[in-house]
Amino acid sequence: MYQADVVIVGAGVVGCAIARELSRYDLQVLVVDKRDDVGGDASKSNSSIAITGFDCPPGSLEARLCHETRARFDHVTKELDVPFRVCGALMPAITPEQMERLPAIYDEAMANGVTDVVYLTPEEILAKEPEINPAVLGGLYIPREAVIDPFLYVVALAENAAANGVKFLLRCEVTGMTVENGAITAVETTQGTIRTKYVINAAGLYGDEIARMAGEEIDYTVKPRKGQFFILDRSTPCKTEAVIYPIPTPTSRGKLLLQTVHGNMLLGPTAEDGEDKTDHSTTAEELAGIERDCRQLVPNIRVSDTITQYSGLRPNRTPAGFHIAFGEKTAGYFEVGGVRSTGVSCSLGIARYVADQFRAAGVELREKEDFSPIRRGIPRFAGADNEKREQLLAEDPLYGRIICRCETVTEAEIVQAIHRDPPATTVDAVKRRLRAGMGRCQGGFCGPKVMEILSRELGIPMEQVEKNLPGSYLTTGPVRGGKEDA
Repeated sequence: MYQADVVIVGAGVVGCAIARELSRYDLQVLVVDKRDDVGGDASKSNSSIAITGFDCPPGSLEARLCHETRARFDHVTKELDVPFRVCGALMPAITPEQMERLPAIYDEAMANGVTDVVYLTPEEILAKEPEINPAVLGGLYIPREAVIDPFLYVVALAENAAANGVKFLLRCEVTGMTVENGAITAVETTQGTIRTKYVINAAGLYGDEIARMAGEEIDYTVKPRKGQFFILDRSTPCKTEAVIYPIPTPTSRGKLLLQTVHGNMLLGPTAEDGEDKTDHSTTAEELAGIERDCRQLVPNIRVSDTITQYSGLRPNRTPAGFHIAFGEKTAGYFEVGGVRSTGVSCSLGIARYVADQFRAAGVELREKEDFSPIRRGIPRFAGADNEKREQLLAEDPLYGRIICRCETVTEAEIVQAIHRDPPATTVDAVKRRLRAGMGRCQGGFCGPKVMEILSRELGIPMEQVEKNLPGSYLTTGPVRGGKEDA
């Protein structure tokens, strides 16, 4: 049996941000997630943008928390040693109908306090981004829009929280809750019972199911909204420095283009409402729609340079809107719901808002004297100068073994990732931390090497090494050297 003051259900970006915020205080905090790693679903399958909130509903809690988060990102990403690039965004209008929508979008930005948004002429837009459709009639420029590494951001939040005392139970599915005299007393999981007074529901797509377990009478639904993406090779000749936004329609924000912090072009997403919370398939029809729409903005984009496609599932809450509050029926239950597309962009604001709500409810939050906001990432061989590389090799000879050629990832880095807290225990967990397998060959060369290192460091046979989720084994046994060859 485990014991905690607060149990956070869900280790996505919101859950990990809350965990880091609460690690400032003298509390026993435990994060549970049924997956093999932190990062959730939407948190590891998004567009990697840290938005200013210029187009959030004015006056909404979402707009407020997005604004607060963006104000802190520049500083916090340095504390956490996470790649972050302020690149700005352009919203070009290609048709007269789109031009007519610009004043409403501009007014919305002003109402949200994003007062540095400006109109640009066609000449100004093409001077900034020559690859934009030359038929552009004008547009808006949002200078503080930024891109982040969403994988490392979640990992860094979790690692910093763990360094400050938070415990993580992964591969741990919540199966029920014990409610006595109208208050939560325990959380039942596949790894045992956790005694607790407070449960924070940050389960995203499964938030409605957790709410029911807590005994809440919910009046909303949560269904998946799939977003499909293209990722292009870094060598693709047609790139943009800024994020390129389409003019939104009444039903969708549309498909965008951006250059990630690592130099790949990303195109998408789609917006497909569904029922299956496990369906991560991509389809030729929807991907063709991404190419078509993105070419209207950047005609020369080369989708033939695609190295992979993927999809993420956003938790689409109906009715929409942020709902961050204590439950109405069960004491000790706190819900963070309605966070659909702006989880990364609102994460820091949400975390502080949750702490403020606990304080307002009379929960004593005593600050730790030894809290440290600093997290240092794994020293990377890629991008290091010769002097730094010599230093790394002197400290650990495994820096001399290149495992992933495409992304220049060494064995030393993989070993460090496996032994950090929370650890990387699957092939995809290593990939998200270090980019091993994210290059042109998509793990064709380094995949077996990563598996060998995981097998050795975890003390498990190769056939027990998983790609990601429990049971996602990649091998069934040796081809040579087994009993058949004896």
